[in-house]
Amino acid sequence: MENLLKLGIPKGSLEGATVDLFKKAGWQINISSRSYFPTIDDDEIKCSLMRPQEMAKYVERGTVDVGIAGRDWVRENDSDVFELCEMVYSKVSRRPARWVLVVNKDSKVQKPEDLAGATISTELVGFTKRYFAERNIPVNVEFSWGATEAKVVEGLCDAIVEVTETGSTIKANGLRIVCELMESVPVMVVNKQAWQDPFKKAKIEQIATLLQSALRAEGMVGLKMNAPGDKVKAITEILPSLNLPTVSNLYNSDWVSIESILHEKEVRQIVPELLKHGAQGIVEYSLNKII
Repeated sequence: MENLLKLGIPKGSLEGATVDLFKKAGWQINISSRSYFPTIDDDEIKCSLMRPQEMAKYVERGTVDVGIAGRDWVRENDSDVFELCEMVYSKVSRRPARWVLVVNKDSKVQKPEDLAGATISTELVGFTKRYFAERNIPVNVEFSWGATEAKVVEGLCDAIVEVTETGSTIKANGLRIVCELMESVPVMVVNKQAWQDPFKKAKIEQIATLLQSALRAEGMVGLKMNAPGDKVKAITEILPSLNLPTVSNLYNSDWVSIESILHEKEVRQIVPELLKHGAQGIVEYSLNKII
């Protein structure tokens, strides 16, 4: 195989967050509105822009070696790909997307088996057909081009399989969730043949490691301060840390420097406590990666 990794960038809702994440991880991707082939500042990577719904299909074919897409669309295509890791983007949502079985709130349906012989409308046709077939429940599954919730309200189908995070929109439309069929988050998927190539495997692992380190750093900050040596125990006991705070002696002094990594939201609560315990020169700094 050639020493060039073909990378699929998801078009649409994940596009901007993916580009931002790669930037934090160390790669600059530039997307032009006139091209489906973004540029990247790495001669060992070639990028293609494609819909997340089709990503796993093209990864399986080898059109691209690796790409990012929702787990729901990987399962929808029933693609024979290697799922390397989850990529939970906080800029999109920290909540997984849930595909749920939905009926009118006054429907007598209480479980999937009650829909035997019914018509179900959804964008996720392949997955829905397999879900009911595996449970030996005969249903007619129709593809929905959108406005799926309106179809069950208007009586165009008996139920729908729809994606939601909180379920609030479903409830607001007078509908009821029967059960959850699948939970989905963005995942990195890899072509199995590419994974056998030493160069491509090493490159994919490099990308995955740095992207995940950038994701781990989201919402985290570094905090450093100076403190009297006799206050170290009191300060470190209240100071959150990924492991243990770093403590080092200041030159020719009985004071120490203390450094820790914590969630950004914790800073506002902990700084007043640190000041009470004698901490001075408190500095907060942002993080790009936590490896």
